[in-house]
Order: sequence, then structure tokens, then C-alpha cells
Amino acid sequence: MRKNSFYRLLAAASFVVVMASAMPGDEVISKENGQTVINTTSLTSDVKGYLSNTPLKIYISGNKIQKIEALPNKETPKYFFKVKKQLLNQWDGMTVSKAVKAEVDGVTGATMSSDAVKTNVKRGLEYFKKHK
Repeated sequence: MRKNSFYRLLAAASFVVVMASAMPGDEVISKENGQTVINTTSLTSDVKGYLSNTPLKIYISGNKIQKIEALPNKETPKYFFKVKKQLLNQWDGMTVSKAVKAEVDGVTGATMSSDAVKTNVKRGLEYFKKHK
């Protein structure tokens, strides 16, 4: 009887650990050089571009977007370069509230990557608004 209780307790503890690791936590929001940084890696693990996730770092200061950086991903480099060059700066200088609602154009030839980046930005900013 004691063995069964131990295994039930172990299973319950394992479930809690798995669920906690699946939820976004403090690793999403950090501070760098006086700016708030949103890391969308765990926040948007379900968002895929053409080949992979497209995590970002969103830098915010004074409630305005300072810059957005792409984190390592497995998208096709030739096309994702276009996304980085043409899309990521579209939110620069916008307030967080305006940026959440902004409808920016994607990059021709990199539609799926563009859509994934736009979803990352929106979710990251919504998380920031909720947890700032």
C-alpha cells in the first residue's frame, strides 16, 4: 500500500513540474540596460513560421518599442533575412498599445515567417501589458 502512495505522489509531483515548465514565467520579462525585454521563446512555442518557431526579443523603454531582435531559429536564412531587414523595425517607436493593434505588412516571399513574427510581437506585447 505504501508503494502505491509513493508512486501516486511521484506521478503528481512530475505532473506539477511538467505543467509549471510549460507555463510562461519570469523568463519572459527581464531588464537590460534600463529597458524591459520581452523574450517570446516560451510564450510562443506553438507559433511556427515556415520551418520553425520564430522567437523574438522586444525591447521596451518608456512604454515605447525601442527595437525587436530575432532570436536563433531554423527558418530559411535567405528569406528570414528579409523579414529581419524589412519587418522587425516596423514597430520601432510605437507605444505598446498602438503596436499591439498595428497591422503591419508582411514580407513578400516570406509570408509564413512574417505571420509568425507578427504573432510573436502581439503576444509578447499583450504579455507585457498584463504583467508590467
